[in-house]
Amino acid sequence: MRDQTLKWLLAANVLLLGVALWQSDALPQPAELLPALQDEPVQKPVRQAAYQTTSNGVTYTIQPLFEYDLVGLVVSKHDAKSWWDHLHREWNDNLNIVDLCVVWGNNARNGSYADISFSSGQFTCNFSTRSDAAYAAFDQTAISNNHLLTDQSDIAKKLRTVRVGDQIHFRGHLAEYSHHHGMDFKRGTSTVRTDTGNGACETVFLDSIEIIKAGGKRWRMLVWVSGLLLALGVFTWFARPVRLHD
Repeated sequence: MRDQTLKWLLAANVLLLGVALWQSDALPQPAELLPALQDEPVQKPVRQAAYQTTSNGVTYTIQPLFEYDLVGLVVSKHDAKSWWDHLHREWNDNLNIVDLCVVWGNNARNGSYADISFSSGQFTCNFSTRSDAAYAAFDQTAISNNHLLTDQSDIAKKLRTVRVGDQIHFRGHLAEYSHHHGMDFKRGTSTVRTDTGNGACETVFLDSIEIIKAGGKRWRMLVWVSGLLLALGVFTWFARPVRLHD
């Protein structure tokens, strides 16, 4: 009887862990968004000379173009260290730590993002929906795919903790960057929110980033709790006395 009960508890824990993992990156409802997400990004021109920085033995030239300040909801994320990302490795691009696809403004106000699916490629943010109403309401000038750059280990570490569903605030500079390490590499940036397609992403050399409200806190906590309970259950299963049958 105890073995049967333990089996059911293990099965329930597996189910609970699966649901918690699935929900941990769910997007929050519009009512859960902070008022600051309704604001547009702040962009100011700067006159700053190009400068150089070195990362992993590669020297990069950074040309700041605009100060940039954004508060938004992360709807998709790509980590340049993903096993299937080969372009960053081939291009010796060590500064672009993650790409965060973010919505704000009208999309935060009308909640259309909640009925849209988002995904990230190596340099793209894609979205689709079966809802004509959501597509019509979705403001394509209030979404951006941000190539986020840093040469600071603490900022890089923080970037990798950001999850889909988090509300974030970052500051930095829209910038061009380049290197000549084994090849001539140069990457620019969009400076408007109205463009689409190739070259429409914002390239931001970060000064700071913070998670101002984490998404799915309860579900993420439940992932840890159910994972620990599952591990305890598995240990109990294998540690139980073995019954010998005649």
